[in-house]
Amino acid sequence: MIKEDRKKQFRAESLKRLKRASGIGSYQKDKKVLALLYKMIAECHAQNVMLYLPLKTEVNLYPLILRLRKEKRVLYVPFMEGKSFRLVKYRLPLKKKQFGIKEPNDSKQYRIKNIDLAIVPMVGTDLTRRRVGFGKGMYDRFFEKQNKNIKQIIFVARELCYSKEVVTDHYDVKADIIFTPR
Repeated sequence: MIKEDRKKQFRAESLKRLKRASGIGSYQKDKKVLALLYKMIAECHAQNVMLYLPLKTEVNLYPLILRLRKEKRVLYVPFMEGKSFRLVKYRLPLKKKQFGIKEPNDSKQYRIKNIDLAIVPMVGTDLTRRRVGFGKGMYDRFFEKQNKNIKQIIFVARELCYSKEVVTDHYDVKADIIFTPR
């Protein structure tokens, strides 16, 4: 089987597992991951944080977003543009856009210099700690351009979907740390 087929198969199996993990007990799983994330943010004094607005199968970051906003940290989220995205400052109201993803209104007024911490959802990973996502390549294209401006990358998932064989490509985003409930 060629690598791309193995990656597609791994992605499909991982998405099924994540769907099951997003049922009963997902609140507790998310709470564990959020505690780890908050501890990391506090320990490294991260002021500029990139996060995502979650889909149903992803760790729900909204409680963390509320807490970080109260602490006056600067939060950035993806704003879809073509085959990739750029970061915009998190602010309300949020609108549901392509793929059911929520986004704030477009804003070109913020210049993002450095991101202390990037929190990225993952479908799965392999022994290289590279990300298998939903297959659109948006995060890969974004990080290819912005990697030098991002100090640390953390992948999160409700369940660790891990391949012992390499299914990722050299251009897939690589994590510094991976957080799951276990």
